Amino acid sequence: MRTLVMIRTFLVSSAGLLALSACFPGEQVASPGEVNIYTARHYSSDEAVYAAFTEETGISVNVIEASGDLLIERVRADGERSQADVIITVDAGRLWRAEEAGLFQPAPELDDVLSDVPANLRDPDGAWFGFASRVRVIAYAENRVDPADLGHFTNLADEQWRGRICVRSSGNVYNQSLLASLIASEGEQAAEAWAASLAANMARPPQGGDTDQLRAIAAGECDVAIVNHYYLARLGRTSDQADRTVYDQTGMVFANLGDGGAHVNISGAGLAAQAPNRANAETFLRYLLSERAQRAFAELTNEYPVIASVSYQNPVLDAFGVFEADVLNVDELGENAGAAQRIFDRVGWP
Repeated sequence: MRTLVMIRTFLVSSAGLLALSACFPGEQVASPGEVNIYTARHYSSDEAVYAAFTEETGISVNVIEASGDLLIERVRADGERSQADVIITVDAGRLWRAEEAGLFQPAPELDDVLSDVPANLRDPDGAWFGFASRVRVIAYAENRVDPADLGHFTNLADEQWRGRICVRSSGNVYNQSLLASLIASEGEQAAEAWAASLAANMARPPQGGDTDQLRAIAAGECDVAIVNHYYLARLGRTSDQADRTVYDQTGMVFANLGDGGAHVNISGAGLAAQAPNRANAETFLRYLLSERAQRAFAELTNEYPVIASVSYQNPVLDAFGVFEADVLNVDELGENAGAAQRIFDRVGWP
């Protein structure tokens, strides 16, 4: 078995970009025993998947980490010199940006396994696909809110929620994709009216991440919040008593969006345009959809598998229950992201 190689580089500036460029010479040298994964994810599930992949295939994994936008810029700036074999990032909006920047190439060799991924969770042109899904939900204070009032995201525009909503900033890609989905289903005018009403209903200026919104509910700063489901799941599986208390006091609704079901987004991957280790990259991409990898995402990261037949053990996800997912192709989240940000700016959602 080959050694698993982990190159962890966090890019925070242009200087960081230049420093990382020095890690790989300009000339590509294909190494039959390795694959270079450029990823915006930093989860324990991924480390487990890399280790299992190496164990099963003998292919060592070089991991380069950066935040979503910086990761895209790094690969784009490298151009033909890029050593990326596989690009992984979170949110379909970012995958769409990477595709628009020409960072992916088709991998028709994967068509057989990709047929098991729902069509709405992969790029229509085959540039990338989702390997784990996450749901944008409405969390609420169980002792102050009737969940029957939260069956649809548009309910948050009602005056009864004035001064009661916590949410992240408009610059957060999860919120951009949520509004982009509403644009696709309801049109820009309706989406803008909703965004304006929700901005008026905020309990405080947007701040922090999704976990901060959940803690704010428990602290009584607000009564409802928009979060990704797995943030609440983390609190339900933690050994930290304070966060466990937050979980115990917080309910969650798989709210509908538009005429569809719950708003689903993805973590996704694709074959890099300049992949020097193409065969190994395709082997890894195929592995992301294996039962072992799909279970890891559900059991370690609290995401949902994209392969419906995969079973897993996660009591918190089981407790959340079943939901109907919107079938909108997530590619449209990227297409409408620019319009969503302009709406946020117009309505004063910071």
